[in-house]
This record gives sequence, structure tokens and C-alpha cells, in this order.
Amino acid sequence: MTPIRDLFGIAGYVIEAAGVIVIIVGIGLSAIWFAGRLRQLGSLAAYQQFRQNLARSILLGLEFLIAGDIIRTVTVDQTLTGAAVLALIVLIRVMLSLTLEFEIEGRWPWQRGSDKA
Repeated sequence: MTPIRDLFGIAGYVIEAAGVIVIIVGIGLSAIWFAGRLRQLGSLAAYQQFRQNLARSILLGLEFLIAGDIIRTVTVDQTLTGAAVLALIVLIRVMLSLTLEFEIEGRWPWQRGSDKA
């Protein structure tokens, strides 16, 4: 491989690692927030906030993971099989993102404008 492809491959892995770190840190911070707010908000409200914070962390981490996969597939693994695997991974992650968005907001992303009417 060429040095630039190696560099882009490393960049893809670094971005994916950042996504994993975002998820791990988000889990930790969400748990700390939950423990601190448990008495103030009550168990149900604190739990609901914990789930929303956790979903936000996972959602942000997924965005990094998708970006890393795209970079590596486009620059390093330029095969039809690589593209098909990427398409499947992105499809699964998009479905996860949509369901997490629904979990956080209580509505689908395309329903945002309906509240303003």
C-alpha cells in the first residue's frame, strides 16, 4: 500500500477508537450523573434521564464508528466485498441510530417539525 493509504487507514482506526472512547466515557458519566441525581429526582426520573444520556453517548459513538468505517473502506479496502460489508454495517448502525433517536426524543427525526405547527 501507499503511504497515504496507510495514513488514511490509521486515521479510520483512530476515529473508530474515538467512537469507542465516547461510548465508554458516556456510560461512565451517565452512571455518575445517575448516582448523583437519584435522591434529587427520584428513581424513575433519574432512570429515564440515565437512559437518555446513555442513548446520546451511544448515538454519538456510532457516528464516529460509521465515519471510521467509511474512511477505511473508501481509502483502504476498495473492493466490492468491502463496499457490501460497509453498506450492511452502515444500515445496521443507521437503524440503531434511528431507534436511539426515538428513545431520546420520543418521536422519529422526521417528526420534529410537527411540534411547531
